[in-house]
Amino acid sequence: MRLCNSVGYGWDYVSVMACIFGGIAMRPRLSLFFVAWLTMLLTGCGYNDFQRLDEQTKSAWSEVLNQYQRRADLVPNIVATVKGETAFEQETLTKVIEARAKATSIQVTPETLNDPAAFSKFQAAQGELGSALSRLMAVSERYPELKANKAFSDLRVQLEGTENRITVARNRYIQTVQEYNVLTRSFPSNLTAMIFSYRIKPNFAVQDEAQISAPPVVDFNKK
Repeated sequence: MRLCNSVGYGWDYVSVMACIFGGIAMRPRLSLFFVAWLTMLLTGCGYNDFQRLDEQTKSAWSEVLNQYQRRADLVPNIVATVKGETAFEQETLTKVIEARAKATSIQVTPETLNDPAAFSKFQAAQGELGSALSRLMAVSERYPELKANKAFSDLRVQLEGTENRITVARNRYIQTVQEYNVLTRSFPSNLTAMIFSYRIKPNFAVQDEAQISAPPVVDFNKK
């Protein structure tokens, strides 16, 4: 370390670190100690937990996308079956077709998980498709022939099962992202997040939150 001492004052950070690592490189035992110390430091600050949760988040997200795709694949068959009912409300059918086209047109990339705006746009599109399909199923109750159609009945069962799978997949993703975000914001793992640029991930929000928060209106004067 005489080289470091002989240079004097006025070194910048890079020069100091170069001197330190240079000194470590010249001392094998010190080098091994430094590597062991750095490993313990990163482990204690949540580095491995970040890797684990990041992979779990990606896996959970893939399952969400799989179930959304499964729902989108059912729509053409549902639409084709409903079109056989000549008196069916065309406006409701059109909204389903448009919502599916919008939802499937959004390109989802790995960056979507870290982009709140893109994530929100994707979520909104999927929410519109879900609402349009719910409306279609509600309207179908008014058509006895459609309800008696075995093909439509089978598709309805498949859709209900898919919606349940979507709920399960979303809940798993929400829990995983929540754990990841807590790790990102907690001390001392937040220091690791700062060093390696781990950021808070966007999460699913309640659809129509403003409407859900509003109290129901009850009018006892209606007959």
